[in-house]
Amino acid sequence: MPSIPSPRAEGYTSSTAVPLYWCEYGDADAPRILVLHGGPGASHEYLLPQMLELAREHCVILYDQRGGGRSRHDDDRAELGWLDQVRDLGRVALELDVTPLAIVGYSWGGLLALLYTIEAQRGRVTPMPVGLALIDPAPATRAYRDQFEQEFSRRQTAPAVQELRAALAASGLRESDPEAYRQRAFELSVAGYFADPRRAHDLTPFRVTGRVQQSIWTSLGDYDIRAALGDAHVPAFVAHGRQDPIPLASSLDVASALGTSCLVLEDCGHVPYVEHPQRLFPPLLAFLRELGSSPIRAR
Repeated sequence: MPSIPSPRAEGYTSSTAVPLYWCEYGDADAPRILVLHGGPGASHEYLLPQMLELAREHCVILYDQRGGGRSRHDDDRAELGWLDQVRDLGRVALELDVTPLAIVGYSWGGLLALLYTIEAQRGRVTPMPVGLALIDPAPATRAYRDQFEQEFSRRQTAPAVQELRAALAASGLRESDPEAYRQRAFELSVAGYFADPRRAHDLTPFRVTGRVQQSIWTSLGDYDIRAALGDAHVPAFVAHGRQDPIPLASSLDVASALGTSCLVLEDCGHVPYVEHPQRLFPPLLAFLRELGSSPIRAR
């Protein structure tokens, strides 16, 4: 299991409907960015330590979205919807002074960033983002999500993953090193996200709060955000692994709607910050660097 360094600062929000755990890495005087984890119903830790590459040049703020990680509360038993997460995002950004607001969103965090931007454009939440960096964002439509679910299920039952599971079962690791066994069992539970399931190593385990995940996806209904993105007018960076079980067409549509191109990462699945960090981070940092020097960002 990778070692995660202690944050420079951490705490809980006071302006959100329920307290949300947050943490900060990097130089406090560097440009601030808000990094959104996937899920929904997960936590920020599985992005670490790899995503801390961004802390070389930025003050990186992460938080556990409501219902997951250290932001689980009794109130989570109530139905949570995508709009709750959108409103939380705006309040976190204001309370933690991530303004101007630059967002890096991974997987569901990418879709959350897009939903937030649409609502901000309509004047329903503040602040308006000045830039979006989207890493393998979750499907932009319900139809694309259906394709993802079918493909991921197929991969998890494919011979390559079954062979890895059989090897683990025969290894004796469960008895000799239970912690290592649990680590490897977790990695195989997400191996279908990788272009090559054998690369599912050195991952930080996480748990998803199932009822939260289901509640938020249900709240989106038969969604399709592509048309609404045409009014966003925000600088954007979009990257997507060609072998991601999430259809590449989804990110191509998002990039087109935002008026930008999509960086297609070859021989890469859904986890480019683990699979090919050397291909992901240089262009991502270049985008954030350019964003930081723009007149809007510098105000």
